[in-house]
Amino acid sequence: MARINNHLVIMAGGVGSRFWPMSTADNPKQFIDVLGTGKTLLQLTVERFGTLVSPENIWVVTNSKYASTVADQLPSVPRGNILCEPCRRNTAPCIAYVSWRIKSKDAKANIVVTPSDHVVMNVAEFQRVVGECMKFTCDTDAIVTLGMKPNRPETGYGYIQANLGARSLRNKEIYRVDSFREKPDLETAREYIKQSNYYWNAGIFIWNVNTIVNAFRMYQPSMARVFESMSAFYGTPREQQVVDERFPECDSISVDYAIMEKAEEIFVCPADFGWSDLGTWGSLRQQSHKDLYGNVCIGHDIKMYESHNCIVHTTQERKVVVQGLEGYIVAEKDNTLLICKLSEEQRIKQFSDEN
Repeated sequence: MARINNHLVIMAGGVGSRFWPMSTADNPKQFIDVLGTGKTLLQLTVERFGTLVSPENIWVVTNSKYASTVADQLPSVPRGNILCEPCRRNTAPCIAYVSWRIKSKDAKANIVVTPSDHVVMNVAEFQRVVGECMKFTCDTDAIVTLGMKPNRPETGYGYIQANLGARSLRNKEIYRVDSFREKPDLETAREYIKQSNYYWNAGIFIWNVNTIVNAFRMYQPSMARVFESMSAFYGTPREQQVVDERFPECDSISVDYAIMEKAEEIFVCPADFGWSDLGTWGSLRQQSHKDLYGNVCIGHDIKMYESHNCIVHTTQERKVVVQGLEGYIVAEKDNTLLICKLSEEQRIKQFSDEN
């Protein structure tokens, strides 16, 4: 049963076309059915928090041009809980805004913050871990971040160095953080993997509202003053107008730089529930069910012959037949078909810009 003071914040303002032609700047990946389940990544994000948070305590921060899409995809979320950033300022101003907004409604709020476009394969374990972390933060000044147990030397993620000798007395799965590390080069990532106390930074944070508001007051006082000054307008018809005026004053900075690397009561909960940020077609293939030849097929009627280690995403076609490909992406959306080597997928943005 979801606790009455539990709140979920979903950051859904990201843009990008790494899953082009399926995703575009006008329809980024969080709003599309990447996995072929009939549900978008945003909808799956809300679904996996269903046992932890009630719909009226779900908040989505997005760009104004996506607000109607969010409302359409999440009809159970109150329209007033869909907050619109007037411009992109990274994650710290986004989190500050929604934190002050939640505090104006629930001074005892216990909050989990998550991106909108990740995938979790073991939902039951995810719910258990997040639930335990929310119990840990509900009445303390602790900040908890989830650390994913790495299974390869990944250069696309930041890392969290845990102090495995400093286990929390209140929860033996939670440890103090020694440091946050930026995305490493391959050699450094290999060194991290050899050690047992480095974890991928999933960008999922848990804290109570007073902890995070006080952290902004201490470590980002100018940003805190912006959102403090708007307190009289939260939940009123003038909120959006005032936010549009004041939000651009904030520096563009991530919450990692703004808060996490400065605060003292920072903890990490190592976890293993089949997580991926689905940043590339390759990561989608890695997280999906493969046939005996390493192929992933997402679509209604796909036939593979003499093909290996491919990903085919063709949900609009009646029948697709692929023969003789090794390590390729085949993806279609509307009137666009992409056939690209997986090893060359970094060029997809170039293709999307040109088309």
